[in-house]
Amino acid sequence: MAGPLSGIRVLELAGIGPGPFCAMMLADMGADVLRVDRPEPVDLGLPLEPKFDVIARGRRSIALDLKHTGAIEIALALVEKADVLIEGFRPGVTERLGLGPDACLARNPRLVYGRVTGWGQDGPLAQAAGHDINYIAIAGALHAIGPAQRPAPPLNLVGDYGGGAMYLAFGIVCALCERHSSGRGQVIDTAMSEGAASLMSIFYGRMAAGLWHDKRGVNILDGGAPWYNVYDTADGKYVAVGAIEGRFYAKLMQRLGLDTPSLPDQYDRARWPELRANLARIFQQKTRDEWCEALAGHDVCIAPVLSIAEAPSHPHNRARGAFFECDGVIQPGPAPRFSRTPGRVERGAPRRGEGGAAALADWGFSPQQIAQFRQSGTVMEDDHNAGL
Repeated sequence: MAGPLSGIRVLELAGIGPGPFCAMMLADMGADVLRVDRPEPVDLGLPLEPKFDVIARGRRSIALDLKHTGAIEIALALVEKADVLIEGFRPGVTERLGLGPDACLARNPRLVYGRVTGWGQDGPLAQAAGHDINYIAIAGALHAIGPAQRPAPPLNLVGDYGGGAMYLAFGIVCALCERHSSGRGQVIDTAMSEGAASLMSIFYGRMAAGLWHDKRGVNILDGGAPWYNVYDTADGKYVAVGAIEGRFYAKLMQRLGLDTPSLPDQYDRARWPELRANLARIFQQKTRDEWCEALAGHDVCIAPVLSIAEAPSHPHNRARGAFFECDGVIQPGPAPRFSRTPGRVERGAPRRGEGGAAALADWGFSPQQIAQFRQSGTVMEDDHNAGL
């Protein structure tokens, strides 16, 4: 069966970070994604062989030099046939190119125009340079993550992908749903700083209720609680403990031999240091895998802390098919899962221009039009596998 977004055409203006990740999510769910590549690489100065560029999987490419008027006309012709456009430039860039929302919606009033930036399309910081760490800093997210001594960057998961790509994908799907009733497209302004703030909603609520302290390492979910933490094991690896509920906490203490009359109340913060020391001492007595085996099936909320290299081989991940191999690269599979229309990866990441001619044909362009695009000189062909 085709994925749930089968039949949706997405035009992706090549960029970095959240835009490509969003496009990957849509492609995984069956959308036909055509990436518009620039003549120069978009790789932060860190070039990557396409097969390793996992978040670029699942689409085809047309390479256009958007500095030329002819290329803009080709892009607008693509816009006329697209359901969605994704762009992640600074505010005003696509307008200056002639591919801003007004120009595109004039050509295709049903277009869903998805924009993602760090700070949003307006506001004092709109034109400021930045990256994930900066966007989550003003959302309150960075301050809340890490040990008590200083905040720790949580990879670029919270801003780029959680607060950016996923909110953009959610916005796109919402706009597509709304289009069924209105028949009209619209513009989505996704700011990574705002998405990161949205992800923090529960903590803002708990702080207002007096249940969350505005500093690190003293709260239930930030490593402050000894029963929600990471512990060293005898082999230098780690186990993750998350026994929040009272019944899970009681079972954990029982299995570890700490269920004694002197056992502190789970929420007795004054005795958390003592409990943490006891847990640290006990977990040092076995290896990570020995602990996981010993505690398996006892509902104590424990899991091995797996490295990136280890995770694909975990029995649960294997049983679920959470990872798969594409072009010799082990990578996470499409998520979430659907009962009737499962997502799947149709192809790996394209080289610049790869598959462009076939995509244009699928989008309804005639062989004559495709030949004209090639002859215009605004289409850049890929050296390895020219797709147009």
